[in-house]
Amino acid sequence: MYKPQVIRRIFLCCLLGLLYPFSLLAQQAVDVTAKADTNSIRIGEQIKLQLTATLTPAQFKDANFKILFPVLPDSLDHFDVVTRTAIDTSVNQDQHILHQTFTLTSFDSGHWEIPPMRFEVITGANATSDSAVTLPIGIDVNTVAVDTTKAFKPIKAVQSVPWSIWDYWLYIAIGITIALVGIGIWWYLRTRPKTEKVVHVPTVSPYEIATQELKVLKEEKLWQQGDIKQYYTRLTDILRTYFEHQFNIAALEQTSEELLQNIKPVTKLNQQRDKLRSLLTIADLAKFAKLQPTADEHEDCMRKAEEILEWTKPKDGPAENVAGEKQQA
Repeated sequence: MYKPQVIRRIFLCCLLGLLYPFSLLAQQAVDVTAKADTNSIRIGEQIKLQLTATLTPAQFKDANFKILFPVLPDSLDHFDVVTRTAIDTSVNQDQHILHQTFTLTSFDSGHWEIPPMRFEVITGANATSDSAVTLPIGIDVNTVAVDTTKAFKPIKAVQSVPWSIWDYWLYIAIGITIALVGIGIWWYLRTRPKTEKVVHVPTVSPYEIATQELKVLKEEKLWQQGDIKQYYTRLTDILRTYFEHQFNIAALEQTSEELLQNIKPVTKLNQQRDKLRSLLTIADLAKFAKLQPTADEHEDCMRKAEEILEWTKPKDGPAENVAGEKQQA
């Protein structure tokens, strides 16, 4: 025989076993709703549709409990989704409320229903899926009332907008800026200091250069060493270079006859024409005809070159001052 306490325990265990599934279902039940802010709109007006799911604290804290909101396409039957918000969570008396708001509109007149919204409920460690469905919502989409008994009104004329300078302030500012920049560039170009061309005055005159080169030629004693051609080539090149720099005559590029013709306009140089002709004749024969002038002719050509330089030297040049100092001494 079983004791009464044992029988009572067995009865309680059986009763708990029968009620446990119902308690789980009660625990997992979710309250879902779909509400619209109005049930009557005109064509093109908007409706705020709010979906909510209310969770108990136990459901919210259960890591294996999830609820998935319905995914609405961009277009429903007779309705278009304009905007949608993210899912927000709020707490009201220990209840956790999840809500999402959709903005709908319709361009079809009539009585239409927003279809039921299906929420997916996932419970348990095995991810058992269930669903909770809301009720449909009826919406009246009305047309704009038109009184057909009245005559058509004429089209309104185009109205002119009052002119204001502030409507063009940006263009005016750009124009003033461009004008100021242009004036600044013009003023700068007009007042900037002009760079004068620097004339490089040679520190040594052509006369001094030629005199120094004749002195060097004397010291080298080329004709004494038998180098007759080199001696007369150097001698005539010194004179021709001096004529180019001192009198702007292209002497290095001309023959002897051309040079004698081109010195006629230069009075000082033309006065030494005979000496220059004699020197150039002997030099050409020595350079091109292999003439062997005498020692007196060599020295006479050098002397004539020095006399030509001395006669044609510039009046105000450094060489003239040196010559004056020698005469005074």
